[in-house]
Amino acid sequence: MTNFTHLDKQGNVQMVDVIDKVATARMAKAEGKITLLSETVTIINNDQIPKGNVLTTAKIAGIQAAKKTAEMIPLCHQLNLSFVDIEFVVKSNEILIRSTVKTQEATGVEMEALSAVSNAALTIYDMCKAIDKTMTISNIKLVKKVGGKSDHVVTYRPKVGIVTMSDSVSAGTSENKSSPILTEGFKKVGCAVDHEIVFPDGSDELVPTINKWIEEGVELIITTGGTGLGPRDLTIKAVEKIFDSSLPGIEQALHAYGRGKVKTAILSRLTAGVVNGTIVICLPGSTGAVKDALQVLIPTIFHSFHMMKGEKH
Repeated sequence: MTNFTHLDKQGNVQMVDVIDKVATARMAKAEGKITLLSETVTIINNDQIPKGNVLTTAKIAGIQAAKKTAEMIPLCHQLNLSFVDIEFVVKSNEILIRSTVKTQEATGVEMEALSAVSNAALTIYDMCKAIDKTMTISNIKLVKKVGGKSDHVVTYRPKVGIVTMSDSVSAGTSENKSSPILTEGFKKVGCAVDHEIVFPDGSDELVPTINKWIEEGVELIITTGGTGLGPRDLTIKAVEKIFDSSLPGIEQALHAYGRGKVKTAILSRLTAGVVNGTIVICLPGSTGAVKDALQVLIPTIFHSFHMMKGEKH
């Protein structure tokens, strides 16, 4: 059964925790309409409504509603909106209302866009109700959403392999916590994770295993552990030697996300590159690092496989 993030363990409503989500450029468009008498539309066009200019007031009301959405809808997050706009298409007996809302935040602005349309329509109704008793507000809907996990949505899911580099896990003296997090995260979004293995730090088997998995069709290989500052943290040194090309953007995104949460992330070492058409990413061994990686990589990393096939960026 799907886990609903708007409910706590007891089934009570709660605000979704978006602290781990990546702040990205997000945009939403919504629309709706209000049906009026043709005579009312004429009066609006001639700016003869006693309460004042209808469309100008409705536009301001829509913008204000977008900014106040979190105060009106209990579980919405307070967002710093970057842009709100309302436009009207006036027809013979109806006015189409369209909103556009943008932000650079960790959650989307669909509700803000819908609130803008709704309040603009209600304002038109309020300003015209004295002369038109037939008005009807209808068809309020979201028409477009950009940003977050809806960006670069693709159906393709690569075959994933996960390598754990740890002396203690290999010796059986400590629990492997990071690898299961990665496995569950990629399986949850539909990836096959049929290749998993544990090696001690600095193992000579790492590179041969990566090459073997590539021959077997593994398209995304994640290593966790062996990236620290100790003398046996040799994962990055070994793997970078076989890269056909590096992927600094992935490294930068992972570092930036980590630094935004934990100051000591500046000490983390990681790398990413391509080996014979397979993407290899080396992560630190902490559970926090792999959880962060899932937030950054999914679903954006899946788009890279379309790019490697020559499709559009």
